[in-house]
Amino acid sequence: MLLELETIWKALESVTDPEIPVVSVVELGIVTDVFIKDHAVTVQMTPTFAGCPALEYMHADMRRAVQAAGFPHVKIETVFDPPWSSDRISEDGRRKLKAFGLAPPARCNGSPVTQHLLRTVACPFCNSSETVLESLFGPTLCRSIHYCNGCHQSFEQFKPVA
Repeated sequence: MLLELETIWKALESVTDPEIPVVSVVELGIVTDVFIKDHAVTVQMTPTFAGCPALEYMHADMRRAVQAAGFPHVKIETVFDPPWSSDRISEDGRRKLKAFGLAPPARCNGSPVTQHLLRTVACPFCNSSETVLESLFGPTLCRSIHYCNGCHQSFEQFKPVA
């Protein structure tokens, strides 16, 4: 059973976020559990935001990946307890976000998100901390828009969520 679970997790690592195709659903920390019962696989996932428009795409992509790994009976469950936190993003995921041009979220470590965390963002292009929050609302619910006074680039940040 352990080998089967490893195979399933590896298959899930190949599934990328449809809005950020350089990072996997596992690296984002949205896959919360995987279990096998009566020859059926259940994958539990918690979206970054309850109204995530990519939720159905992720369900379908995860189901296909697990089926392609040799498990024909796959159920994807969306769960909200515990709620997703940006602290769940792996270090590899954070590096990939930055390389993609998205500032990774600050770690909350269980504390509430403060104005300081939302406004103090290093530029993913030049690492300058001389940045300003231009809009709390970016192209998706999980991103905000910032401007770097160092390299004069606008950039997005994946918002911190506690």
